[in-house]
Amino acid sequence: QVHLVESGGGSVQAGDSLKLSCTMSGVPNDGYCLVWIRQAPGKEREGVAALDSVGLRSYADSVKGRFAISQDSDKKSLYLQMNLLTPEDTAMYYCAAGNAPLYVKDGRDYCDYGYWGQGTQVTVSS
Repeated sequence: QVHLVESGGGSVQAGDSLKLSCTMSGVPNDGYCLVWIRQAPGKEREGVAALDSVGLRSYADSVKGRFAISQDSDKKSLYLQMNLLTPEDTAMYYCAAGNAPLYVKDGRDYCDYGYWGQGTQVTVSS
């Protein structure tokens, strides 16, 4: 059973940085994808950054060049380094995991995730 717990959210000013962490257990040794998802009130859920077991990384256009996803070699922790934050980044952030690598559909990368954590709130004020 996959278990995910996010931490590191908070309230910051525009231009600041935050690093989110996700403590993971039960992620398979191969054939997986990990993704950071965010959802703001009244907005659709958005996958912002993902990586998988074959070394692929993928970012939403809205965060390219500002966010970086990484994981520890033991796959017990997933991170999201967020720089140059803007009020538009305000959302609840979730880490999620799937049992297969990323797949491509209509030119975009997707993680078919079946597990996610409880989320951590990020609030960016102007």
